[in-house]
Amino acid sequence: MVGSIDCMHWEWKNCPTAWKGQYTRGSGKPTIVLEAVASQDLWIWHAFFGLPGTLNDINVLDRSPVFDDILEGRAPRVRYMVNGHMYKLAYYLTDGIYPKWSTFIQSITLPQCPKQALFAKWQEAARKDVERAFGVLQARFAIVKNPVRTLDIEKIGKIMRACIILHNMIVEDERDGYTNQVNISDFQEGESSRTSEVLNEIPTLFNDTFPDCNDLRDRQTHDRLKNDLIENIWNKFGNQD
Repeated sequence: MVGSIDCMHWEWKNCPTAWKGQYTRGSGKPTIVLEAVASQDLWIWHAFFGLPGTLNDINVLDRSPVFDDILEGRAPRVRYMVNGHMYKLAYYLTDGIYPKWSTFIQSITLPQCPKQALFAKWQEAARKDVERAFGVLQARFAIVKNPVRTLDIEKIGKIMRACIILHNMIVEDERDGYTNQVNISDFQEGESSRTSEVLNEIPTLFNDTFPDCNDLRDRQTHDRLKNDLIENIWNKFGNQD
């Protein structure tokens, strides 16, 4: 898992009158959208900012470069195994609006069994990471919390980019203190009980092909991965509830 992906709207107080219809959703105020991917330590791995607030998460995703590094072969290649099945594309935790692609894992709205209920509990808890990242970003920088006043959309983008860079610098500086608060041995397992594994993949003549859009949007891979994750979480934590 790379992290959780979601969108945040930043109110644009002095939006030009000619653009208000493009940036205003319904009877609300003009906003600019930030798409971000954040991990558990609140590090923002991906940020895409500047689209009008009338767009929903799917419209933003259609324009987002979030998968460009994968499609162009710049992203590190990994292989991970879940319940005996090998996967070659990392995935993101999302809410229900995102499509059922091999790279997205949503929660289960109406769990029908204890396994699904446990998976939904863990998925929804982990997905709060990106919401926490948005909250911390706004708490650290009042300019992001309050409506932006400048008229220059390019300058607004530079402000947001600078705040995200500073945010990640703070997270990186404070990251060393996280291990002092967590007992790492709680997360270590014996080799015999492991049901998942992550391996680095070294490119060869046989696996040197880049993934394409069909690989990213494969519904069958999504369903199989989700079922494997449900079983994996149940095997690890089902007896604790």
